[in-house]
Order: sequence, then structure tokens, then C-alpha cells
Amino acid sequence: MTAIEFERREILRGILLMTVASAATTLAPSGRATSGGRFARFAYTGCRTTKERGARGRGINVFRVDPATGAWTHAQLVENLINPSFLSFDREQRFLYTVHGDASEISAFRVDRESGSLTLINQQSTGGKNPVALVPDQTNTFMIVANYATGSLALLPIRQDGGLAPLVQLMQLPGTGGPNKIEQTGSHPHHAVYDPAGRFLIVPDKGVDRIFTVEFDSTKPMLKLTDPGFVSTRPGAGPRHASFHPTLPFVYVNYELDSSLSANRYEPSTGVITPVQVVPSTPDTFVDANTSAEVEVHSNGRFVYISNRGSDVIGTYAIDASTGRVSPVGWTSSGGRGPRFMKIDPSGTLLHVANELTDTIVTFAIDPETGRLRPTGQVIETGSPTCIAFATI
Repeated sequence: MTAIEFERREILRGILLMTVASAATTLAPSGRATSGGRFARFAYTGCRTTKERGARGRGINVFRVDPATGAWTHAQLVENLINPSFLSFDREQRFLYTVHGDASEISAFRVDRESGSLTLINQQSTGGKNPVALVPDQTNTFMIVANYATGSLALLPIRQDGGLAPLVQLMQLPGTGGPNKIEQTGSHPHHAVYDPAGRFLIVPDKGVDRIFTVEFDSTKPMLKLTDPGFVSTRPGAGPRHASFHPTLPFVYVNYELDSSLSANRYEPSTGVITPVQVVPSTPDTFVDANTSAEVEVHSNGRFVYISNRGSDVIGTYAIDASTGRVSPVGWTSSGGRGPRFMKIDPSGTLLHVANELTDTIVTFAIDPETGRLRPTGQVIETGSPTCIAFATI
């Protein structure tokens, strides 16, 4: 970084600190969410790096988060990584893991608790192509990875030092491709998320229009489908990501290909998913091409957000506490193009949106009563951002 760039960054940082602090104070005088949650300690961002993707990212960025305002300050760049496109901590946040999109590997890093900095431990093969999501199991001794291109779930042991051992299982997901002959050539799992009880793993599969429910037995160790194992979605919908309600037995899924959001009743004892509602993810005035990207339920259980690429808006929906159904509150510009990812800060007061195509992460204040979004003025410039992970410990 040149001296001019550094000076410019520091000037902008000063302005943004005041702006974000003002936004946080508006939401809660202490800068905390109404539930008493605190801001994250560190933020980690993944990206695309390869020329084939037209990417401008340089690696994993580490940011310190101001405990009073929630503003970010850059702390580290981990370079020489191929498409570190999705990040996940272990359950104790001692280690950070990243998939390498379009490749076949996953990397493990040690996290310094004081500085937040990362140190590479090792790298292992996922046994498939284009890993896109990963999650630690409930015992914190295995990592489960979704291989998008080859339609499989990989199971890798986590060593005591946080490194990864070679995979012990490669589970192929069943089904034939959907009606979209370009995007649905076969099984394409795009996410893997545990239910609140940590009993079942939910895997939206964009390629075969199914949402799978998977069990993991750590004593064997083995992944397996439950019975019946999946729920089918509308043909061509393309389920992408899922987010659970914190208290209601509901899971919300966004559909990439037909730009919609579904509310689904969830049976915690069996993992059975029952769709109850599907709504558009864009306003009815938008008539051009669009794909939805990310879905996130607020920790207060009152709102769910969905990002849209094409319309480049974030949809805000209110959740009915008695039925789990959603109703639109409004749509807000993402402040850029291609909002591939978004994440609510643990405080519950701020939503950060990663605009992949315009190289920015834009911060929005969340109105605690309505859920509506308002830009705070904080805009982090970083190449081709695709993921955000928060450290709270």
C-alpha cells in the first residue's frame, strides 16, 4: 500500500467511524442490539481470485471490529490462495477453514486470539470439484464439505492441531438434473447447515431441485440420508442456501434460478421439511434477469433477508411469529452489483453485504422495529468479495 493510499484509507476510516457510530447509537444507545449482543471481534472475508472468473480478489482479508461502533479496520491479507470463496470456523473459533472454489481443496488456518491473524496449517483434497460450502460437525472433530460440481459431500477429520486429515467418506447425492440444462446438469449442493439442535444437516441442491436432510454418526464416522432423505422443490427453482429460525420450527430457503424465497416447516425429531409458502425475492416492478444468492434470518426471529443479483437489491421480510410465514417489508439497493453474500453482525444491528462485481462490502443499519435497512456510510473496498465470517470469542 502506498503512502497516499494509506492516508486516504485513514481519512475515510475516520469519517466512517463517526457514521457507523451514529447508526449504532440510533439503534441502541450503547451500540448494542436490543438483545444485548456484542459486535464481532474480527471479520474475515473470502473472495474470488482467478482470471477465469474475471476476479480481482487477492486472498482472505482480516478486519478488526471496533467494539463500540462495529466499524472495520484492515489487519491482514493472506495471499497466494486460489478462490477462498467460503469460510467457516471450527466451533471454538480457534481455527478458520476455507474451500477453494473451482479447485478441489480445503485449507486450515490457526487463528491468533489477540490479533485475529491467520497462519496456514495445511491443505487437503475434498475428493470432488468446486467445493462451495463447509461446516464442522457437532463434535468439532470433522469437517463436512459440499462439492458443487461433482455432487458430493466430503467428510474430513479435524486433527488436534486444527489441521485436516485426508477424507474418510465421499457421499454422492442422488438425483437427475433439473430443467435448466445449463445450471442443472446434475447434483449441485450449494450449502450445508446444521439445524438448531445440531442433529441434522440441511443441504440445498441447486442442480436436482431437492433439499436433502443428512445425518452424521461421528462414532463410525459416516454421513447418510434420512428417510425419506429430501423434499423436492418446484422444477427449475434451484435451491441455494438455507437459514433456520432461532425458535420456531421453520427453515427458510432461497431459490437461485427462479428468484424466490420459501418458508418451510421443520420437524426437529426427523429432519422432515414441509414447504408452506413461496414468495418472489424481488419487487413485482422488476422484470429483468435476476438470481437470488443469500438468505439470512435475524437472530431475533422477526425478519429474514434475501440478496438478489441482477436487481441488486436486498429483500426484507417480516416473519409471522404464529405461522412462520413471511410478508415483504421492502427492498433496498445493495449499494453495488452482484450481492453474492451478506451477514448480520452478532450484535444484530448491522447487515454487511458483499457486492462481488463492484468490489465492495456495504454496511447497513437494521431498524429494530421494522427490519428495514439504511446505509451507514461504511463501504469496505476489497476485490470480488464472496463471504464474511465473524469471530466473537
